[in-house]
Amino acid sequence: MNAPAHDNGRLALMLNELRLPTIGRLWPEFVERSDKEGWPATRLLGALLEHELAERAKRRIERHRTESHLDPTKTLATFDFGMVPMVSKAHVTALATGESWLEKGATILLFGPPGGGKSHLGSALGHALIDAGYRVLFTRTAELVQKLQAARQSLQLPSALAKLDRFDLIILDDLSYARKDQAETSVLFELIAERYERKSLLITANQPFSGWNDVFPDPGMTIAAIDRLVHHSTIFELNVESYRRRKASDKQSARRRQLPNDNCEGGTTTMAS
Repeated sequence: MNAPAHDNGRLALMLNELRLPTIGRLWPEFVERSDKEGWPATRLLGALLEHELAERAKRRIERHRTESHLDPTKTLATFDFGMVPMVSKAHVTALATGESWLEKGATILLFGPPGGGKSHLGSALGHALIDAGYRVLFTRTAELVQKLQAARQSLQLPSALAKLDRFDLIILDDLSYARKDQAETSVLFELIAERYERKSLLITANQPFSGWNDVFPDPGMTIAAIDRLVHHSTIFELNVESYRRRKASDKQSARRRQLPNDNCEGGTTTMAS
């Protein structure tokens, strides 16, 4: 029995119905090449499917990067490891694959003063993990806490926490700025408890654990939260001078070097006798 013939318009409609846009774009070129070079049908089909899958993976990564809210400039390529000698580049590179810790819901904790590179390093790991096929969410801790408290008030907190499960990693930036004088900070503990040993967190904080009593409503909750976070954790302490302050100082020094000598005019100096 002869295979049914299809005109180009009909093929385009079927590929669109099947949601195969890459094959729809490439098949005329590949068919022409296949006819010229005598490809077997399996090679033609395989080549088209490989391109479709590659484009689909690329689009998926682009979607995941958009939903992550990560700063596009804060990547491993732009992170200056020379500024934070206490952080091992090899260790960070190993963590960037995700394989050794995301599967067991482990935690990464980044401590250090403001401007030390914590947010940049966390974002950089987030970008690398998206490239590796994982889903990541970057959020200011206070912003997520407010959203979860709003969900609690509308009796939707379990649903809101469940929706966050689609992210393999949540990056909670600036945890120290969430304060216990806001009644809603208790939902932060519920998020930590909900993801414990199931889904991973990466937390940046200006204060060490000893200062976390300013975050949670009571000491018992503070201890319980810390206990869960450190159980399966990697801790980095970025105790360095503010990167932003150093950059500003370097720029100011460069400007000073470029200023002409106040005692010079036109490149010459006239000495009074």
